[in-house]
Amino acid sequence: MAKHTFEEKLDIVSQVIKGTPILWISRERRIDDDMILEWVRKYNLHGESGLRKQANIKSTSGFKEEVVRLIIEKGVPLRQVVLERKVSRSALESWVRLVRGEGYAVLYKQKPRGRPPKGMGKSKKLGPETELEKLQAENARLRAENALLKKVKALVQEREARERMSGQKPSKN
Repeated sequence: MAKHTFEEKLDIVSQVIKGTPILWISRERRIDDDMILEWVRKYNLHGESGLRKQANIKSTSGFKEEVVRLIIEKGVPLRQVVLERKVSRSALESWVRLVRGEGYAVLYKQKPRGRPPKGMGKSKKLGPETELEKLQAENARLRAENALLKKVKALVQEREARERMSGQKPSKN
């Protein structure tokens, strides 16, 4: 949910238009005066639709580069670009910060989508590193082999006992 509803923004803008000082409204409602000024400018430029929450539109890399170049190279104020291009101030600020730090190519990078996969318990190593790890791995393998052999022996004995009870000779398999 938006921090400030459309109705709240419209009420504040109408107070400013009627002549109520922005600083007074800012203190009374605990809203940054620059934000109120931005709402008034959006209202003056686009009407009520300028105050409505915009749908999340995925901006293309080319569009991002275009608006960032306006700010960095041509010196157009960020406030003006926000109003004219209907771009989120915070998104635009982050694009400018990224470009100043890493260059325009960063706008064309594809971000990884979704949650990274979780590891399944211990990470698998290519092979045991130390002598102790080698011996522990061999010990675990031998224990598993020993347990398997015990189960096979128990199954064979059980089968032989059943065959003796029924009077048949055990097969040589």
